[in-house]
Amino acid sequence: MNRYLAAMIAGFVATFVLSALMVMKSMMGVMPALDIAALLANMMGMPGKLAIGWLGHFMIGTIGYGLMFAALYNSIPGTSAVMRGIVFAVAGWLVMMVVFMPIAGIGLFAMNLGIMAPMMTAVLHMVFGAVLGWTFAKLAGTEPELSRA
Repeated sequence: MNRYLAAMIAGFVATFVLSALMVMKSMMGVMPALDIAALLANMMGMPGKLAIGWLGHFMIGTIGYGLMFAALYNSIPGTSAVMRGIVFAVAGWLVMMVVFMPIAGIGLFAMNLGIMAPMMTAVLHMVFGAVLGWTFAKLAGTEPELSRA
């Protein structure tokens, strides 16, 4: 399979897993103020349009992260696709915390929401990265040993 198509599929799968965890987090009442779909909808000038926020979220994960992961794969440090995915996602988390959270009005590292916001989003990004790397390896055949697992 083409590595860019594989990476976009991996990005979609990883975004789906991340989104499911985000919904479960909200249902448990953990960090309900950190609603990425609502933040994205607001940043796109469409407050209250959660469907638009979710669409943006999936486009960022599928197209943005997916294509960048495929393009940068060989230069990302790590001994496996999973580790490379985690490193890549942590870099994305840093950009989100330093650039987009302040733009969204919730401060550097989203600290206006408390210490749990950056901690929880870091863990979620690591899960995203692990799923991204693992799925990419399975689809693109970057690590034959993973296909035997």
